[in-house]
Amino acid sequence: MISIGLILPDVLGTYGDDGNALVLRQRARMRGLEAEIVRVKLGDPVPSTLDVYCLGGGEDTAQILAAEHLIADGGLTRAASAGRPIFAICAGLQVLGESFRASGRVVDGVGLIDATTASLSKRAIGEVVSTPVLPGLSAPLTGFENHMGATILGPDASPLGSVTRGVGNTDLAALGAVEGGSVSVSEQKLAEGAVQGSVIATYMHGPALARNPELADLLLARAMGVELASLAPLDLPVVDKLRAERLR
Repeated sequence: MISIGLILPDVLGTYGDDGNALVLRQRARMRGLEAEIVRVKLGDPVPSTLDVYCLGGGEDTAQILAAEHLIADGGLTRAASAGRPIFAICAGLQVLGESFRASGRVVDGVGLIDATTASLSKRAIGEVVSTPVLPGLSAPLTGFENHMGATILGPDASPLGSVTRGVGNTDLAALGAVEGGSVSVSEQKLAEGAVQGSVIATYMHGPALARNPELADLLLARAMGVELASLAPLDLPVVDKLRAERLR
């Protein structure tokens, strides 16, 4: 049985990113594997032994509530320490960073990603496409970004992809104070998402895993403790059609 944790869907469920957990469950079941979604709501303890975790997007108040709960509970941090895959979208990316800006103040994040989030000069909204940087991925990554966060990666984090269309993590105005680190200013400008340890995060809505089946299967393989190449391929023409339409 593959256990898929859907973390705080009651506060981080604004943009339909709950669909990522559904995609993981369905792609597992289509391969004849048993899979279940474990919904963990605000105030519930976060189990540290699930096979994979999904976090979605939300507004400022929701982000603050999520960060406070996840820091106090500690379950997700223990899961990350154990190497269990975690997939975070938009506000989820910001919440898992070192700090983020919400409701006019800087809020402490969970600290699973070496990243800080301030504010963009202009909202990033529209299609975003990137070339994957994460080893194991080869297909272009596609999604819909809608955020005001300017996320700067620290030396311990790497981008998920390099932007070929759209804004990505940040804009030029927010990069003025960036110095040093393993991610250069030019790389920060093209960066989309973040990868650190077992955590993969992105600003891509869509939901992201419906639009990027290779990424979904990478997470599924990690949840199972196997190589991506060992998963039986799925012939889904409708997904291929969706990707072709979105990449246009």
